Amino acid sequence: MSNPVPALDAEAINTKERGQWEMVARRFFRHRAAVISLVFFVIIVAFAYLGPFVWKWDYKIHSEIPSWASPSLDHPFGTDKAGRDMLGAMMQATKQSLNVALTVAIGSTVIGALYGAVAGFYRGWVDAVLMRILDVMFVIPFLVITGALAGAIDSSVRWYHMAIILAVFGWTSIARAVRAEVLSLREKEFIEAARSAGGSDWHIIVKHLIPNTMSVIIVSVTLQIAFAILSETTLSFLGLGIQSPDTSLGLLIQAAGASAFNSHWYLFYIPGLMIILIALTINFIGDGLRDAMDPRQTMVRR
Repeated sequence: MSNPVPALDAEAINTKERGQWEMVARRFFRHRAAVISLVFFVIIVAFAYLGPFVWKWDYKIHSEIPSWASPSLDHPFGTDKAGRDMLGAMMQATKQSLNVALTVAIGSTVIGALYGAVAGFYRGWVDAVLMRILDVMFVIPFLVITGALAGAIDSSVRWYHMAIILAVFGWTSIARAVRAEVLSLREKEFIEAARSAGGSDWHIIVKHLIPNTMSVIIVSVTLQIAFAILSETTLSFLGLGIQSPDTSLGLLIQAAGASAFNSHWYLFYIPGLMIILIALTINFIGDGLRDAMDPRQTMVRR
């Protein structure tokens, strides 16, 4: 006669509760395209910020560098008419474009999150006034107003000028998304509990509402990076963005001019491919974050 199987002791079962952010991270890393894009984006950031410490040439003109040199071992991305190593120029241009993108993402997110949270929390006439202002900003041609402001700067436009201008006018979509979330969150029990505990309106907005809209905000940050990269490129290509002696990916494409379609194709296509690569990687990362933060999958599992 076989021995009876002992009953399982419930206390002996070792379970580990997974928090919401751990579940988000697990779902994100199961999104293959997002993970691959994240790896590429980290490589791009290292290329831009660490590359200048490794490569022997910077982005400036040097008399010992030949003009119009095709890509080679000495100059992998070739050189331009002025005698500038394009690999060094690409590192600096990518760095400045990323500086703009990251600054715009942070600045516009802060402005948009606060604006949308205030509108959604107070509702009534406050919401009506703030939303009408937002509607006016939506109908203003974005490239026209940002280009006009950049052109109004007397000195040469630097990357931080461009970042401030884009951040001031690039927060509207984030404000709408946060407002929609806050309109539903403000009726939840934890908000009523915060009011009962004597929390001020500002305390409730900053400490309770905005942290609970982080899923929307984080996804919006990634989209803002792609938006800023493309906007800065467009304005610089039109001559309304970053200007020499500073540089950016858009400025490199503008400087390539007609030569890009003749024998010096690399001056145009290499910066262009970098812009496309950054935009694609950021969009895939945003898709992965959006899927990972899907409210229908945020149950806490054991």
